[in-house]
Amino acid sequence: MASSIEFKLFAPYNNGAALIGSFSDWKDIPMEKGKDGYFCTKVELEDGVHQYKFRIQSKSWFLEPDQWVDIIDPYATNVDESQGVGTVRIKDGERIVDTYVWQHDDKPLPPDQELVIYEMHVADFSGGEDDPYPRGRYKHVIEKLDYLCELGINAIELMPVKEYPGDYSWGYNPRYFFATETSYGTTDELKHLIDECHARGIRVIMDGIFNHSEASCPLTQIDHDYWYHHSPRDPDNNWGPEFNYEHYDENLDIKPAWQFIGDTVRFWIQEYHIDGIRYDAARQIANYDFMHWIVQEAHKTASMKPFYNIAEHIPETPTITNVDGPMDGCWHESFYHCIKEHICGDTFDLERLKDAIDGKRQGFMGATNVVNYLTNHDHNHLMAELADRSIFDEEAFKRLKLGAAILMTAVGVPMIWMGEEFGEYKYKTIDPAKVEWTLLQHENNRGLFEYYKGLIHLRKHNHALYTENINFFHEDPEAKVLAYVRWNGEGSRVVVVLNFSDNFLTDYYVPDFPSVATWHEWTCNYDIQPEKVDMKIDIGGYEAKVFVWW
Repeated sequence: MASSIEFKLFAPYNNGAALIGSFSDWKDIPMEKGKDGYFCTKVELEDGVHQYKFRIQSKSWFLEPDQWVDIIDPYATNVDESQGVGTVRIKDGERIVDTYVWQHDDKPLPPDQELVIYEMHVADFSGGEDDPYPRGRYKHVIEKLDYLCELGINAIELMPVKEYPGDYSWGYNPRYFFATETSYGTTDELKHLIDECHARGIRVIMDGIFNHSEASCPLTQIDHDYWYHHSPRDPDNNWGPEFNYEHYDENLDIKPAWQFIGDTVRFWIQEYHIDGIRYDAARQIANYDFMHWIVQEAHKTASMKPFYNIAEHIPETPTITNVDGPMDGCWHESFYHCIKEHICGDTFDLERLKDAIDGKRQGFMGATNVVNYLTNHDHNHLMAELADRSIFDEEAFKRLKLGAAILMTAVGVPMIWMGEEFGEYKYKTIDPAKVEWTLLQHENNRGLFEYYKGLIHLRKHNHALYTENINFFHEDPEAKVLAYVRWNGEGSRVVVVLNFSDNFLTDYYVPDFPSVATWHEWTCNYDIQPEKVDMKIDIGGYEAKVFVWW
């Protein structure tokens, strides 16, 4: 039995449009434009999957006036790139994305301050252990969820999974904002991945690209300057047509770019049950009014569930997260640069270290306002940085552990780039670079993994590390030692002593050590009592000592 299905295309200043599809032998079905700017038509369709496109008279400046062009629906939820068409699924007379039934929506998820985020690229994270460069799929990520649970991860951040052109990409060239990258799997399989994450108490944060689109996004073909700036505002930092969040259509009383991206964000939260968005290149969005609005829309759509809005604003600025700032948190890029340089022995600057470890010194207000990382997809792994300085083997792993200790005890939300937790060594590349899981078979790599695992366990069980409370109580520029204490109102405390020199310090004197009867040193698993308010410890070169009490 056929049902009447409506097709709509928003193109308020275009002169003509038609629907073409497998159901019309790809012949034009005329569409009428209403006062709201939408071209509409209805077609009788049987239940099943149908291919379709729109044919429209373009208003884009780079085409001939009123030139007819064929485009895929900008709101298509499934795209067949190989055929160059959108697909629509009809079931029981209604348009649907798929038939997936959610199983774990009732599972509690951790709040923002408790998150330990794991950033991954689906294609490179996993995809068959025998082939060095297979294309990873959603199902392969599911196979690794138990590994992430063992590590202690409770949030994954997926690099963009919207449909992009070509066979391999990081995803920062989105062409279709409502469709998923089919090479990773079906929409059902993406939902299954998210559902399985939720079953394990893992939140899913999506990387969202809202400053630009890929050059052949359908919106650019319909009426380029209606949604985008005519030309790049910053040619040195331009990755495609830039959305124009200042443009206001007085006739329809809308801001076109706001409407489209708002629809995108609401769709992904409602349809895929995501738990946060990382806003790529927020500096290029350059419109706090829009960012305030889109964050409010995201929280409103997510309703009672926790939802984390993270800006990548480089260089970072506290104004994006503070009282009047639009975002919940932002990537802490200065943390990366500072800790990398100190781990590698390039510099020693106590004030920079304190700024990185305590974002409040830079003007940030709370523990969830910064997301700290030792590296991410935009940078080399620390192991590669150390190798560039001829630091290898035991010495390299020692320094990676020092970085991990800082990451997990600094003020802020920690994030791990895939493979960093066991010493992945590959340089940043835009080519396929699958995580080398066989490294876990080596003693040093496994030891680093266990070190991360223990630190994450410590972080999740000592809530002093959830707060913004920190005091740098000891600084020794000559020995290159820094010590700080973290605490919460319930009495839990963590003291961290960092040695950024090559020297093994025997009976090192730490004055003004916080007064507690007995401390447990976490890294070497022993108890120690300070002498009044002073402490003597042994600490190796490029080593952290972590003392806990609760």
